[in-house]
Amino acid sequence: MDETSGRKIEVTIVYALRHEQIVETLQVPVGTTVGQAIEDSEILRRFPETPSCFAVGIFGRRTETTAVLHEFDRIEIYRPLIADPKQARRSRARKGEKRTS
Repeated sequence: MDETSGRKIEVTIVYALRHEQIVETLQVPVGTTVGQAIEDSEILRRFPETPSCFAVGIFGRRTETTAVLHEFDRIEIYRPLIADPKQARRSRARKGEKRTS
């Protein structure tokens, strides 16, 4: 018999909205994937507007929903960017140049 059968690990799922951060801790069976843990959480049910093809990461590093979780992993659900970071930086720099001239 497999030593890990029935054993559970603790993981955290984080979803940051514009004005609110959702943090949910789950106990999941060993061998659970990122996608399975997200489905088991209440996050997608609470926020049906969540894009169906969201990006995910573990501790800030992008990963696939098929990645197997480890004890105390922090799963992060990423929202789509509303602005290109490079373009936003250029725009801020231009505004700064106009203020100093």
